[in-house]
Amino acid sequence: MNQTRMPLFEKLKRHADQNPVSFHVPGHKYGELITGDIERYYKQLLRLDATEINGLDDLHSPEGIIKEAEELLTQLYGVKKSFFLVNGSTVGNLAMIMAAVKENDTVLVQRNCHKSILNGINLVKATPIFLGPVFDEDWGIAGGVSVSMVKQAIELYPHAKALILTYPNYYGMVNNLDEIIKIAHCHHIPVLIDEAHGAHFIGGEYFPPSAVQLNADIVIQSAHKTLPAMTMGAYLHFNSDFLSLVNVSSFLQILQSSSPSYPIMASLDIARNYLATFTARDAKSLQQKITEFRNGLQQLKEIRVLTYKGGIGDPLKVTIQSTTSLSGYDLQKLFESKGIYTEMADPSNVVFVFPLLKYEMAYPIREIITRLQSALKSAAYYEIGKEKVSCGKPGISRLALNADEQAKIEKVNIPIEEAIGKICAQLIVPYPPGIPLLFPGEIIREEAIEQIQLLKASGARFQGDEILQDGKLIIYST
Repeated sequence: MNQTRMPLFEKLKRHADQNPVSFHVPGHKYGELITGDIERYYKQLLRLDATEINGLDDLHSPEGIIKEAEELLTQLYGVKKSFFLVNGSTVGNLAMIMAAVKENDTVLVQRNCHKSILNGINLVKATPIFLGPVFDEDWGIAGGVSVSMVKQAIELYPHAKALILTYPNYYGMVNNLDEIIKIAHCHHIPVLIDEAHGAHFIGGEYFPPSAVQLNADIVIQSAHKTLPAMTMGAYLHFNSDFLSLVNVSSFLQILQSSSPSYPIMASLDIARNYLATFTARDAKSLQQKITEFRNGLQQLKEIRVLTYKGGIGDPLKVTIQSTTSLSGYDLQKLFESKGIYTEMADPSNVVFVFPLLKYEMAYPIREIITRLQSALKSAAYYEIGKEKVSCGKPGISRLALNADEQAKIEKVNIPIEEAIGKICAQLIVPYPPGIPLLFPGEIIREEAIEQIQLLKASGARFQGDEILQDGKLIIYST
């Protein structure tokens, strides 16, 4: 197949160039209703915002250009079948879990998973067994799950129906996924991977191997995170001998919108083309630009640039720490005052996501460093480092109450300092990165309370944090 083609985008462009007269949805009529100040930004986009009319195919039963676009994606990633997702990685995570796990099944899941993973497990009413990740004391964050942890979990739960892992983590860290997948497959356990931040990993040896290349059964990728796709654009890659492709497709039809966005789908086609035409020359040029950026950051005495252990991790993720009394949130706000918007911050770190630049693409690295330097000079701080906070988590754990038991017990609010040893009745999720600190039905440990209080004091945002703002948690009154 010709990877330089973009069949879906090309067809939409030809359709728009014919100046079609719309007596169909959507209501903006190819942007004809858009006038005034918003026309400059909005109208051109809407020229591609079509619907399932003749010739434009149907995402839920593709026979033409969408089928061809997905076949090109399948070929590029070298799997049995790839799907376009228009509801983000979230819908892919839900679909893969529902296709692999049923009610009361035991599922092994990395504890620092995205909230959508837990939501999927809850939807099917399965029993999650949480695997504690390796904690990096230098970075102050949780990484991946170790091989020994997976071996131990499978010994304890040999009849687990799936192993669900995150690879890489939000900071670009990777683990020994190759060996983990081989171990799981030896026990006929399918491996489901949330690879939201790794859609570009197949772009060459400069990047870590993708879970797709390591023979994971289902891999979900947020194409919009590092490829030039629109927000909510994602991919699902199926490559399993244990699971049913028919079931995956069926659940995607149930969960995805029946009115999928054509601009999002076209952007997924464009993103696939961009990655397919990413050459070794592009990778070398990108490496030089990232090195220049990191070297520039290292000249700023108020920060340190972190490095991956063994040098293995996603080079697009550049993480820095303050060497002063400033927190990660403080740094982020300072940078924003100079027009530099980073991906995320935590109490210690700030994460930059560098663009997947091709050869001869310009990027104002020197200007960016100058603006960061100016932001840091404008701040008041102490020339001291900050104490790093460890994050003790149980190695292998399960919920104290399952979904049915939780539904029968009353919930109450109590002061957060009194919650240690109680059973949590709410999902506590700092966002970003959307990684839960506490799950409903789990016993609240002292370390979790310390982490929540640290995040609150540092200025972190929590989803649905009205109760937390009042200094309380919701627990089950057992």
